[in-house]
Amino acid sequence: MATDMREMKLEIFRAKDAKPLHETGNMSLPEFSPVQTEGFAGLYGEGMVPGDEVRVLFSVPGFSLTHVWFKKDFPLPRHSHDCDCLYYIVAGSLKLGNEELGPRDGFFLGANVPYTYTPGPEGVELLEFRHATEFDFKLLATSESFWQRAVATAKANQDEWRVAKMPALNT
Repeated sequence: MATDMREMKLEIFRAKDAKPLHETGNMSLPEFSPVQTEGFAGLYGEGMVPGDEVRVLFSVPGFSLTHVWFKKDFPLPRHSHDCDCLYYIVAGSLKLGNEELGPRDGFFLGANVPYTYTPGPEGVELLEFRHATEFDFKLLATSESFWQRAVATAKANQDEWRVAKMPALNT
């Protein structure tokens, strides 16, 4: 693989070869507080794992592309990253603040801007473009009430998440 984007002429990537984000080393995690640690433990215990699929499609020095599928109501904690990111919605929908976004919509977040969003009734399939290969994940969800709601959401949705199909692209 080229070590400098200027050296690259053509490189093909295939979705079937994409590795889960947690296996790539692209994202570093901070030390979590006791509340966050207990919250994540509760989420995993109540079936959070089938609620999302995050895979790195392409990664070269200075650039990465990640495919994300969050199933309906997936409780994405408020967080930030230390690099700019452009998000493009392929299918499904999400709510970001007061904005409803759907297929072919997107949003840009500058480095260290806190955010969260809620996947819509079909979930959301999106692409994350970063001008970085490595980035951090600063977890900002610190209240016990958030984690209690997130655990309840995972528990209520775990059976449906296991059999959910990726949202259809409405053209």
